Amino acid sequence: MSFGFQDVSKTEPAGCTTQAKKMTAFGIPDPMTDGLNSVRDNIGFCHPLEQTEKNYVANLDNMNMAMLKNTQGLHAPLRLAMELKAFENVGRLPFLPSSNLHREVLRGEDDRIDFTDILHPPEMSERMAMPHAVMEHKLGIL
Repeated sequence: MSFGFQDVSKTEPAGCTTQAKKMTAFGIPDPMTDGLNSVRDNIGFCHPLEQTEKNYVANLDNMNMAMLKNTQGLHAPLRLAMELKAFENVGRLPFLPSSNLHREVLRGEDDRIDFTDILHPPEMSERMAMPHAVMEHKLGIL
């Protein structure tokens, strides 16, 4: 029985792929143009759970928007997306930390406590900076 929700099981996570680097005449990549090799570049297999965890927030947002569209109509996800987009453009002074409370309320994360609330997120860190110097740097005067 289908309620018209978007089917999430049909989307398969994309696996990790190795990037083909330009080889020299000796069959090895040139470190002067490509940079140094790392072990991570040579790994060809990734667990599907890794891709799922990387895309968790985007998948959750898509699922919530699809559910809103199916239950309340097209206006609800459009309004929510418009409010989130408008919130991104709100400017704060660069030397003041932002709690992003409005975004958390819109996404329903304000009543949930997770490890980012406890482990001192970087946006809540104390910064010793002179406000005038920070503003001059942001405006390109300095």
